[in-house]
Amino acid sequence: MIGNLPLEVMVLIGVGSPAILLALLAGTSLLNRPLPERWTGPLAAGAMLIAFAAFAIGFVVYGATRTPTLLSYGAWSASHEGGISIQFLVDRLALSFAALSAAIAGVVSAFSNRYLHRESGYNRYFVLLAMFVTGMLLVALAGNVEVLFVGWEFVGLSSALLVAFFHERPAPVANALRVFSVYRLSDAAMLSAAVLLHHIAGTDSLSMLFGGTGAAALGLTGANATIIAVLLIVAVAGKSALLPFSSWLPRAMEGPTPSSAVYYGSLSIHAGCFLLLRSGPLLEQSTFARVLAGSLGAATAIFAGITTRVQSDVKSSLAYASLTQVGIIIVEIAFGWYTIAFIHLAGHASFRLLQFLSAPNVLHDLHGMESNIGERPSPARGYLETLTSPGVRRRLFLVALERGFLDQILDRAVVTPFTGLAYKLTRLDRWLCDAVIPSRSFVATLMGEDRDDE
Repeated sequence: MIGNLPLEVMVLIGVGSPAILLALLAGTSLLNRPLPERWTGPLAAGAMLIAFAAFAIGFVVYGATRTPTLLSYGAWSASHEGGISIQFLVDRLALSFAALSAAIAGVVSAFSNRYLHRESGYNRYFVLLAMFVTGMLLVALAGNVEVLFVGWEFVGLSSALLVAFFHERPAPVANALRVFSVYRLSDAAMLSAAVLLHHIAGTDSLSMLFGGTGAAALGLTGANATIIAVLLIVAVAGKSALLPFSSWLPRAMEGPTPSSAVYYGSLSIHAGCFLLLRSGPLLEQSTFARVLAGSLGAATAIFAGITTRVQSDVKSSLAYASLTQVGIIIVEIAFGWYTIAFIHLAGHASFRLLQFLSAPNVLHDLHGMESNIGERPSPARGYLETLTSPGVRRRLFLVALERGFLDQILDRAVVTPFTGLAYKLTRLDRWLCDAVIPSRSFVATLMGEDRDDE
């Protein structure tokens, strides 16, 4: 891997634009001096446009050499044991996904500027959007474990906070907690895989693993490759709502429609697919991991395809329709069809973005059509009606209506233990604070005695 100055400049501009936007919007908010709407919207759209242009030019520059490039920064911090450096692995796949992320984020920024006009959380929304885009670009370009994990955390944190965007209502907050609980499990699996990778390979660099030279070069064969690959699949399942974690996806629709479009229709739900696509050389070392990924993808696609047919609101229906395609993409990756999987990912992300953003208008037009014809159009007879008996359809309807009963399973296995642990830690923290800091009554009594002495 060799250096390439024009490509390096384009990458830094592409990553730096949303990062600077995040620092600007978050900094002014912390100072209680948020930027006015007439500045925030154009700044956000402009930053995303600059990022997209930089990555598009970088893709052209990369095409002239076709040599993967590892950009490393922070050697001063990595010169000692335990130091951390920032590494970007730049190749065709990374630049393509980064450009796609920036382009979709630019469209959503322009749409959100009008959609959230005069909304009390307008500035907070764009802070979280900038955090999300920065995280997606870090995931796309990650050259070492640290950059990948920071980007992964940015994506997860901003997702959960945007689900709870309308925090004056209890339902968004409760659903955001469910999403955050599943993400914690996903992040734990990701961190475990990173620790094992560092322990076995002796390095935190992902350039050999993601760069196509093969996992065997890092000594990841047999059981080691299988364990790390399974942990990555668990991380992907949590982030991309694969079975058995699918029940949080419709609950995440509590956020604003633009955030639902960019998170659960276009980019966030595909972040796990991209990570698995990037880890193709690792999957090739483990037949078990490939079978597991393919089975999860196929089961998720079948489950989501059935469930989407009985949803009563358009956002949940679109969410499960997206999950159907995500499952198919995972199957394509498991078969080793990497080019087909990425083309499918990019096309599906763009298509779902259009569907989510136009959903309110489509509903308005549908209601107008029903009003004009005086009745609701009868649905077409589908393949399930043709291939199954009425008894089977009733059972499938019950499973789909209850969303596979996954809510109850996820509550008992993930959400309840997570919230219970958080509650116990909160009580421990309060007990420690009471033990170290004098209680208010004690201070009041002491001050009263001082006044009496005076």
